[in-house]
Amino acid sequence: MDQFAVTFLPDNITVRVAAGTSIMEAANQAGLPLKSTCGGAGTCGRCAIKVQEGEVEIRGGHLPARLREEGYSLACQTMVMGDAIIAIPPESRLGRHQVLLQDKGRLQDSLTDLLGSYPLDPACSVASLVLPEPTLTENTSDASRLLATLRKEKGLEGQLDLAFLQELPDSLRQANWQVDVTLAAGSNRLIRITPLGETKAFGLAIDLGTTTVVVSLLDLRSGERVTRKGSYNRQAVYGDDVISRIIHATSNEGGLEELRQAALATINDLITAILTSGGIDPAEVTAATIAGNTTMTHLLLGINPRYLRLQPYIPAAAELPVLKAAEVGLKINPLAPVQIFPAVASYVGGDIVSGALFTRIASSEELTLFIDIGTNGEMVLGNSDWLISCACSAGPAFEGSGITCGMRAMEGAIEGVSIDPDTLEVELEVIGGGRPSGICGSGLIDCLAKLRRAGIIDRTGNFQEVATPRLRTTDEGPEFVLAWATQSSTQRDIVLTAADIKNLIRSKGAVFAGIQSLLKTVSLEIDAIERIIIAGGFGNYLHIPNAVEIGLLPDLPPEKYIFAGNTSLKGAELALLSQPAWQESLELARRMTYLELSAGNLFMEEFVSALFLPHTRLELFPSVGNGSGDERRSG
Repeated sequence: MDQFAVTFLPDNITVRVAAGTSIMEAANQAGLPLKSTCGGAGTCGRCAIKVQEGEVEIRGGHLPARLREEGYSLACQTMVMGDAIIAIPPESRLGRHQVLLQDKGRLQDSLTDLLGSYPLDPACSVASLVLPEPTLTENTSDASRLLATLRKEKGLEGQLDLAFLQELPDSLRQANWQVDVTLAAGSNRLIRITPLGETKAFGLAIDLGTTTVVVSLLDLRSGERVTRKGSYNRQAVYGDDVISRIIHATSNEGGLEELRQAALATINDLITAILTSGGIDPAEVTAATIAGNTTMTHLLLGINPRYLRLQPYIPAAAELPVLKAAEVGLKINPLAPVQIFPAVASYVGGDIVSGALFTRIASSEELTLFIDIGTNGEMVLGNSDWLISCACSAGPAFEGSGITCGMRAMEGAIEGVSIDPDTLEVELEVIGGGRPSGICGSGLIDCLAKLRRAGIIDRTGNFQEVATPRLRTTDEGPEFVLAWATQSSTQRDIVLTAADIKNLIRSKGAVFAGIQSLLKTVSLEIDAIERIIIAGGFGNYLHIPNAVEIGLLPDLPPEKYIFAGNTSLKGAELALLSQPAWQESLELARRMTYLELSAGNLFMEEFVSALFLPHTRLELFPSVGNGSGDERRSG
């Protein structure tokens, strides 16, 4: 098959690909991943590129007319048919995310707060042994000698793997028969052997998110956190949401392995960066715990995810055995035990179980709503007596995906919007200051609330006739300009379109409908909720009154809301440091009742009712009411 050279500008990187390869695939091969909410289906319009020279075949796709007129096409729909030179604009690049590692939440995560009443009892332990030296008359094998000493001095029945045995003879003699052995908790499988007193034991807690991945390194002997690092999940080039990735994994030859390798590359690069900066040998990392949603876990382990999205939505496994790092593909000690949090169902996964563990909702008498607003709005309602969970398809809008100028909450993102009620002029709050590049989830919520309050949109989200040049009509429909091109870092207008607003209303409606569905299933009203815990980085910038004003969250006193930060990661850290906590997480997953929202009409009825600002039933939002400028701004 013919091979052609594709050069990408301004990077000046060239790769050779077969005829018919998409520019999207060529960019991935060049190490220049592009945004792709739809996973290369040509529907999201995020991967716009410009062909400077060369022979290509453009197959269409959804791209605004003004971009087509400027010579842009979609990378996923542009096929290489000859040597080509391609320009990639900054807004089409899947840049390295600045992942938020510290929280502004009220639930702190110091070692004392993290462990609480749990003992420091990590996923692996170190036993110090002095073995009797062999002689001509006392000639027991090395393995038997080690196991007998372990049994006699520590009362433990050790288990040996081939990889351990291969290191054993030299290790014993080099240490003069005085050794430390690292053992996996529970199984007493021997992981590592080192000279007495020279052992270091580290562990990794890994939050494998759909959008971002965060790795935390902990010292297992002291329980101290050493450092954290995060990055975007490289699976994002195959789609922003789990459904797009499941489709890629099951519809393309080798698709599942591509996704598995993308997740492993993300994790292992973070591990390498952490260990290199700390001068730590990978062999010294002797345990890991992973928290991720059900789809992410399946993809990481190369398990067919097909049936997660087909009725009746059944995972291959909800609870997994403790695996070895070599089996998973982690670049640490190959014998290190890897604990993977159990799932509750196809769309309530180990990340939610981990969060429930960290927030201790199952040990409190307070009726608590724990909610993680991300691609799926996963939530758990309950207390020490009972727990019920569900997941609603909120979509990735609140993570900035699927929105014309949406982006993650990082430097350059609009996080706050003010609109003058008289002039309708706009003031913006931008993360990090400086010129805006786009708008993140908290900014979108703020914007929606302020547009309604100013009378620019009505309760259905439709634009009203108002006298401002910021409201204009394009070939794609009406849109409101938040920042003019001269004010933005992208030299393009930052806008919120009518389609964006409808997308946001559907997303917020799905979350609130999920909450209502849980409450009605257990015959409770909103005011029965005693506290609401908001998980995820989203909460670091979320303004609760605005979230209530648009009908995303219940109209309850602000003091009932608690921001908990990255509870998936914190729960993984807790389970890594304390085996009783890990065992509790297994029990938590078994205890949670799962409410399948697609069964019956309850969720759909609630969803339709929630497709207004704030809701069709205004009595649910007494502090919001009907107070908008709809009448003031008409005409």
